[in-house]
Amino acid sequence: MPVPPEEPPPSRWAFADPRSEPLPEDDLVAIGADLEPGTLLAAYRHGLFPMPAGGPRDPMAWFCPLRRGVLPLDGLRVSRSLRQARRRAEIRIDTAFEEVLAGCADPRRPGGWIDDDIRAAYLRLHELGWAHSVEVWHEGRLTGGLYGVAIGGLFAGESMFHRERDASKVALVGLVEVLGDEWAADRLLDVQWLTPHLASLGAVEIPRAAYLGALRRALALPIPQALALSEPPVGGGA
Repeated sequence: MPVPPEEPPPSRWAFADPRSEPLPEDDLVAIGADLEPGTLLAAYRHGLFPMPAGGPRDPMAWFCPLRRGVLPLDGLRVSRSLRQARRRAEIRIDTAFEEVLAGCADPRRPGGWIDDDIRAAYLRLHELGWAHSVEVWHEGRLTGGLYGVAIGGLFAGESMFHRERDASKVALVGLVEVLGDEWAADRLLDVQWLTPHLASLGAVEIPRAAYLGALRRALALPIPQALALSEPPVGGGA
């Protein structure tokens, strides 16, 4: 029977509540804190996400973009070649999270930002049942995937990678399939910033205020069945 993810101890840090406290008119809204599970979940629930800024000893940066990238679940653009690639692939959920995380953190990738601290933090979130991988398998090999954080109806996409052409796109198609249940209209697929690649797949930008409103609605929803735990998480459970 599905069980909820394990709620960690609350963060010792307080994030501004954007419903009552205006955030800075900048994408970067906070610096510092830590990457404990309770801190990460509090940040996502307030519309923020972390990203290293500078060297390993520099404080963590927290962002809430003025123009937020989101992918409407009914707006995904699937080309004929992508549809064919999806038919050839097997989609799995959470069977190789650590390998997906390592693929996304590959230091050979241009613009890589996932350092050891980020990897350790999201692995811990995964162990608690909050972070998930959507994996693309072909003939028994992991060819691509993505990972992110699921809280209620929010899926905050963090990164994706591929070892074969279109595999990361196939992972995104698989994620949209997972989120496409009876609550799909109010689910929120957050992609942080809009890039040309994501725009080609149907992602759009919305103002910060619109994102925060959509986030409040999404957080009230149940987690998608495919992302729900089938057994108690490590260290506890219901």
